[in-house]
Amino acid sequence: MPAPLIRALGLAGSVLYAAFIVWLYATGPATMAEVTGGVAAGFNAYRADEASFQEGLRLFRADKFEAARTAFDRSDPAKRDARVQFYVAYSYYRQGWGRLWNDDELFKKGLDALDRAVKADPSGRVAVSDANLGMPTSDELRAELEEGLRRDRSDYNPLRVLRKRK
Repeated sequence: MPAPLIRALGLAGSVLYAAFIVWLYATGPATMAEVTGGVAAGFNAYRADEASFQEGLRLFRADKFEAARTAFDRSDPAKRDARVQFYVAYSYYRQGWGRLWNDDELFKKGLDALDRAVKADPSGRVAVSDANLGMPTSDELRAELEEGLRRDRSDYNPLRVLRKRK
């Protein structure tokens, strides 16, 4: 093998490795599953596990939100599926919603999951066709979560206890 070819292959390998390191730094995956999911998503080959998703959906509809999120995490370990992340965000909304006050920490986690869902969807907007949801789009869910985090005079309205959870 000629020396210039070996040098060119070494340079190409170094550039590819450097690009991979920059990608890791930019996306900040926390687990190996997120790394492999990110690489698979780059090739449009990533899919969530449908059986685990259906189990999470069943638990979600039974108002067992923490267990549902565990099943959703098992379904989408790389956090790259828009539909799964939308349901994760919705589960944080439903668990954090209260007649007198909302759990700000859960609503913030819901916004983080919703950001992941919107980022994963090619259109930048998630819409699910589920008759059980009061807010089937990411825009409606975002507005509700942000409103729940906002502090204003309406928080002290006694008629607030009559509002419905969506």
